Amino acid sequence: MINASLALSQLPAHLADLVAHMQISPVVLMACVMLFYVLLGCVMDEMSMILLTVPTLFPVIMGMDFFGLAPSDKALWFGILILTVCEIGMIFPPVGLNVYIMNGLAKDVPMSETYKGVVPFLITDFLRLALLIAFPSLALWLVHQLT
Repeated sequence: MINASLALSQLPAHLADLVAHMQISPVVLMACVMLFYVLLGCVMDEMSMILLTVPTLFPVIMGMDFFGLAPSDKALWFGILILTVCEIGMIFPPVGLNVYIMNGLAKDVPMSETYKGVVPFLITDFLRLALLIAFPSLALWLVHQLT
């Protein structure tokens, strides 16, 4: 239903055209998309985020030139980034569904302590995400070795 309405409205194509004319750096655009996913991950589960947003954002990403990546590499890289950032969103405050689940299992631990324990993981996850955005070859190295 949603895909049909997106196809009829031509929203992804119009959005891709709009972003292409904005003269925004592809890396800045990707960072903004990843920030959007982190914020969305605070309130939604991964599957809902992916199913609702990828049909609109994928044409935008494919229309940009990221480090001269081939279209198949760009699609795979975007998929890896989306999965990475969806998992970050699941532990990111204030909601972070996975943090609530862990805190529910440890009933004697206050929620503030659980979030304090998550902070080192968030820091390393954001560092990993920054490296994957800045150096797509890190995400694609194994794929290129196997083909």
